[in-house]
Amino acid sequence: MKQRLNHTMLCDFYELTMANGYFQSDMAHQICYFDVFFRSVPDGGGFAIAAGLEQVIDYIENLSFDDEDIDFLRSKGCFDENFLSYLRHFRFTGDIWAVPEGTPIFPREPILTVRAPAIEAQFIETFVLLSLNHQSLIATKANRIVRSAKGRPVMEFGSRRAQGPDAALLGARAAYIAGCAGTACTQADQLFGSPAMGTMAHSWVQMFPDELTAFRTYCKLYPHNATLLVDTYNVLKSGVPHAIQVFKELGITDCAIRLDSGDLSYLSRKARKMLDEAGLPNCKITASNSLDEYIIRDLLLQGAQLDSFGVGERLVTSQSAPVFGGVYKLVAVEDETGTIIPKIKISENPAKITTPHFKKVYRLFDRADGKAFADLLTVYDETVDDSQPLKLFDPDAIWKKSTFTGFRAEELLKPIFLGGRLVYQKPAIEDIRAYCARQIDLQWDEVKRFENPHNYYVDLSQKLWDIKQELLLREG
Repeated sequence: MKQRLNHTMLCDFYELTMANGYFQSDMAHQICYFDVFFRSVPDGGGFAIAAGLEQVIDYIENLSFDDEDIDFLRSKGCFDENFLSYLRHFRFTGDIWAVPEGTPIFPREPILTVRAPAIEAQFIETFVLLSLNHQSLIATKANRIVRSAKGRPVMEFGSRRAQGPDAALLGARAAYIAGCAGTACTQADQLFGSPAMGTMAHSWVQMFPDELTAFRTYCKLYPHNATLLVDTYNVLKSGVPHAIQVFKELGITDCAIRLDSGDLSYLSRKARKMLDEAGLPNCKITASNSLDEYIIRDLLLQGAQLDSFGVGERLVTSQSAPVFGGVYKLVAVEDETGTIIPKIKISENPAKITTPHFKKVYRLFDRADGKAFADLLTVYDETVDDSQPLKLFDPDAIWKKSTFTGFRAEELLKPIFLGGRLVYQKPAIEDIRAYCARQIDLQWDEVKRFENPHNYYVDLSQKLWDIKQELLLREG
């Protein structure tokens, strides 16, 4: 695998000025806790999908400042020389817990928690957020598109419209985790194993004296990957007839045509009829051209005869909701005795009030049907006994309490780093993808609706609810 770029200096400048301030204020070793969470699901959906953890792990393992970095920081004229000396030996020594990639996640619950000395915990904020925000955004959008296709393969075709090389590569990775069949991005296959796919562009057809010659040449070169782009000139008058002629001439039955323009529903139905009448019932029809989950859903409702889809810009940029909105907030500190002191941020906007303390996240599954029905946030020292009735508190409605029985509880946050040492076995991308599919199957169909999905419960334990209320009264 190719060497990755060291992103140590990919941080907000205030992380360095705060670190310098902590160092000079004898707070460098103050242990603190930060949560990563998000406030709303993109596109108004019922859930998001966690992705980007592998890149966080690679970043943490490669954190180091070289001489060039130190010289640059010295040139800014605002950093203490002893602090710069400290950075020469900098590495992450803290703990990180996170939900595995591919996990369905919900607003206001921790998807990653950091426990570390103040400088270390503060410094990693930017990269942790950009990695989780970007890939979770694309994975969430990709899965919506995959679900709209109702089992038909979806290929990610967005590299040329992505916002830069990293967005193209990591977008392809996230899309594959979330269910896409592959990508047009060759390097994503090389780096991550997201299968590279593709055949021809309109320019291939235009390069030859005529469409028939272009198709014939391609099929002779790639008889086992014979997908012909049939809309360069006229889909029904020349494209499909020429494709049929070449497939039959060369005896190719494992084949496909691609539609990239026009009324995809109408053209696919006409093309399907022509292919069937020509004795090519196994010839597939794939479609591209500015697709998203709503267009794909509507095409299928209209009876489009389409077997797969290629989706580009609206997937890799998450065009309809281009920001994930994950945040990194302080939730606790430790005093010199090791006692954990919860911290809260209060706002006039209730959505921005944080949930304090070092926490666990449990997912609750109905024993009757196996489906997930709620997530429960608890204080770190609580354990959920799923043999006993459980009372949950809605953090937004102090009057709303629910009691559940007949469930099983599963802790979501897994240890990733302990004492700066990686303790998590990074799974292969195929395993992440399979895990993601299984976890989505455990969500109710009502949660998967594109519009007005069921509101999935993310509630607090009695102990955590009491602590939050006490802090709100004291600090407010």
